[in-house]
Amino acid sequence: MKIYIRAEITDENRAKLNQYFDEIIYDPWTKNGERFYPDVMAQKMSEINPDVLITELDQINEKVLQNSKNLKLIVDCRSTPENIDIKAVNLFKIPLIHTPARNAEAVAEMLIGLIICQQRQIIQANKWVVDGEWKPGTTPYYIWKGHELYSQVIGFVGFGAVAKTAAKLLENFGCKMIFYDPYIESTNLKAEKTDLATLFTNSDIVSVHLPVTSETKGMIDKKYFDLMKERALFVNTSRSAVVNNEDLYACLAAKKISGGIIDVLDVEPPKTKDDLKLALLDNVISTPHICGSTYEVVLHQSEIAVNSLISFIKKDYKNANIINSSVIND
Repeated sequence: MKIYIRAEITDENRAKLNQYFDEIIYDPWTKNGERFYPDVMAQKMSEINPDVLITELDQINEKVLQNSKNLKLIVDCRSTPENIDIKAVNLFKIPLIHTPARNAEAVAEMLIGLIICQQRQIIQANKWVVDGEWKPGTTPYYIWKGHELYSQVIGFVGFGAVAKTAAKLLENFGCKMIFYDPYIESTNLKAEKTDLATLFTNSDIVSVHLPVTSETKGMIDKKYFDLMKERALFVNTSRSAVVNNEDLYACLAAKKISGGIIDVLDVEPPKTKDDLKLALLDNVISTPHICGSTYEVVLHQSEIAVNSLISFIKKDYKNANIINSSVIND
């Protein structure tokens, strides 16, 4: 069998594949920083004709699959395989493996770091020092006094892998945690389930962790922002589409809440000043969709992807992280 690897996989984990594949073609997109779009990907798949594909960013659609005559399995190094046309994969009856929680630790750590950065006014204080404002007679101890996480109520909208990882880390900070997630009844973490309106009303910090679905698109809007405390902080490190960002902009611009932390924008990269208007507000910290970007993510995805692939080969489908298990003919 032949495997074509288009995602970064560590040497140690690639070595595990030697006993299962006669030929391993390792060509990660990071080598040239280039993802393949359907036309190029179709050509590559036709030339290489692999039995298994491990990908991450390459666009996989019906045209690609039509040019993948031997393809029996796709492993996508993503938690949510947004780069793959699921309908096309199902049409061709190709099992699709994903790598859940591969960057949960990365997002959770940066989420907490950004919250502390905002609560302690670190960016503004640094600028104050660099701009030469720290002069005799000033009292920075009082000018830049911030808030601890201790005793604050943190509300998680969605309680998947990232939120759970963050909650576990936050248990040590002495804050109270609540969550809204219709698909989770209880948790062994120190977080209580509640409804969405109660979460927005009672939280000092609201952190959004939602996938984009027909149910969640634009779900967080004015009616929820109007419930927030005046000193509350709104954080979105998941997907821009789950928030009505016009409503969020109006809320933040009017200083109805203390601030926002935004890692995702409606247009990425932004093309106009209007695309940047949320990020340009003085009470917003904006980062370029990098909360899940660490060198260690490669370690996590390598282990999950390869172990899941081996489980699939052994027909241990329960441990193979298959999204569309209905296409398997055992």
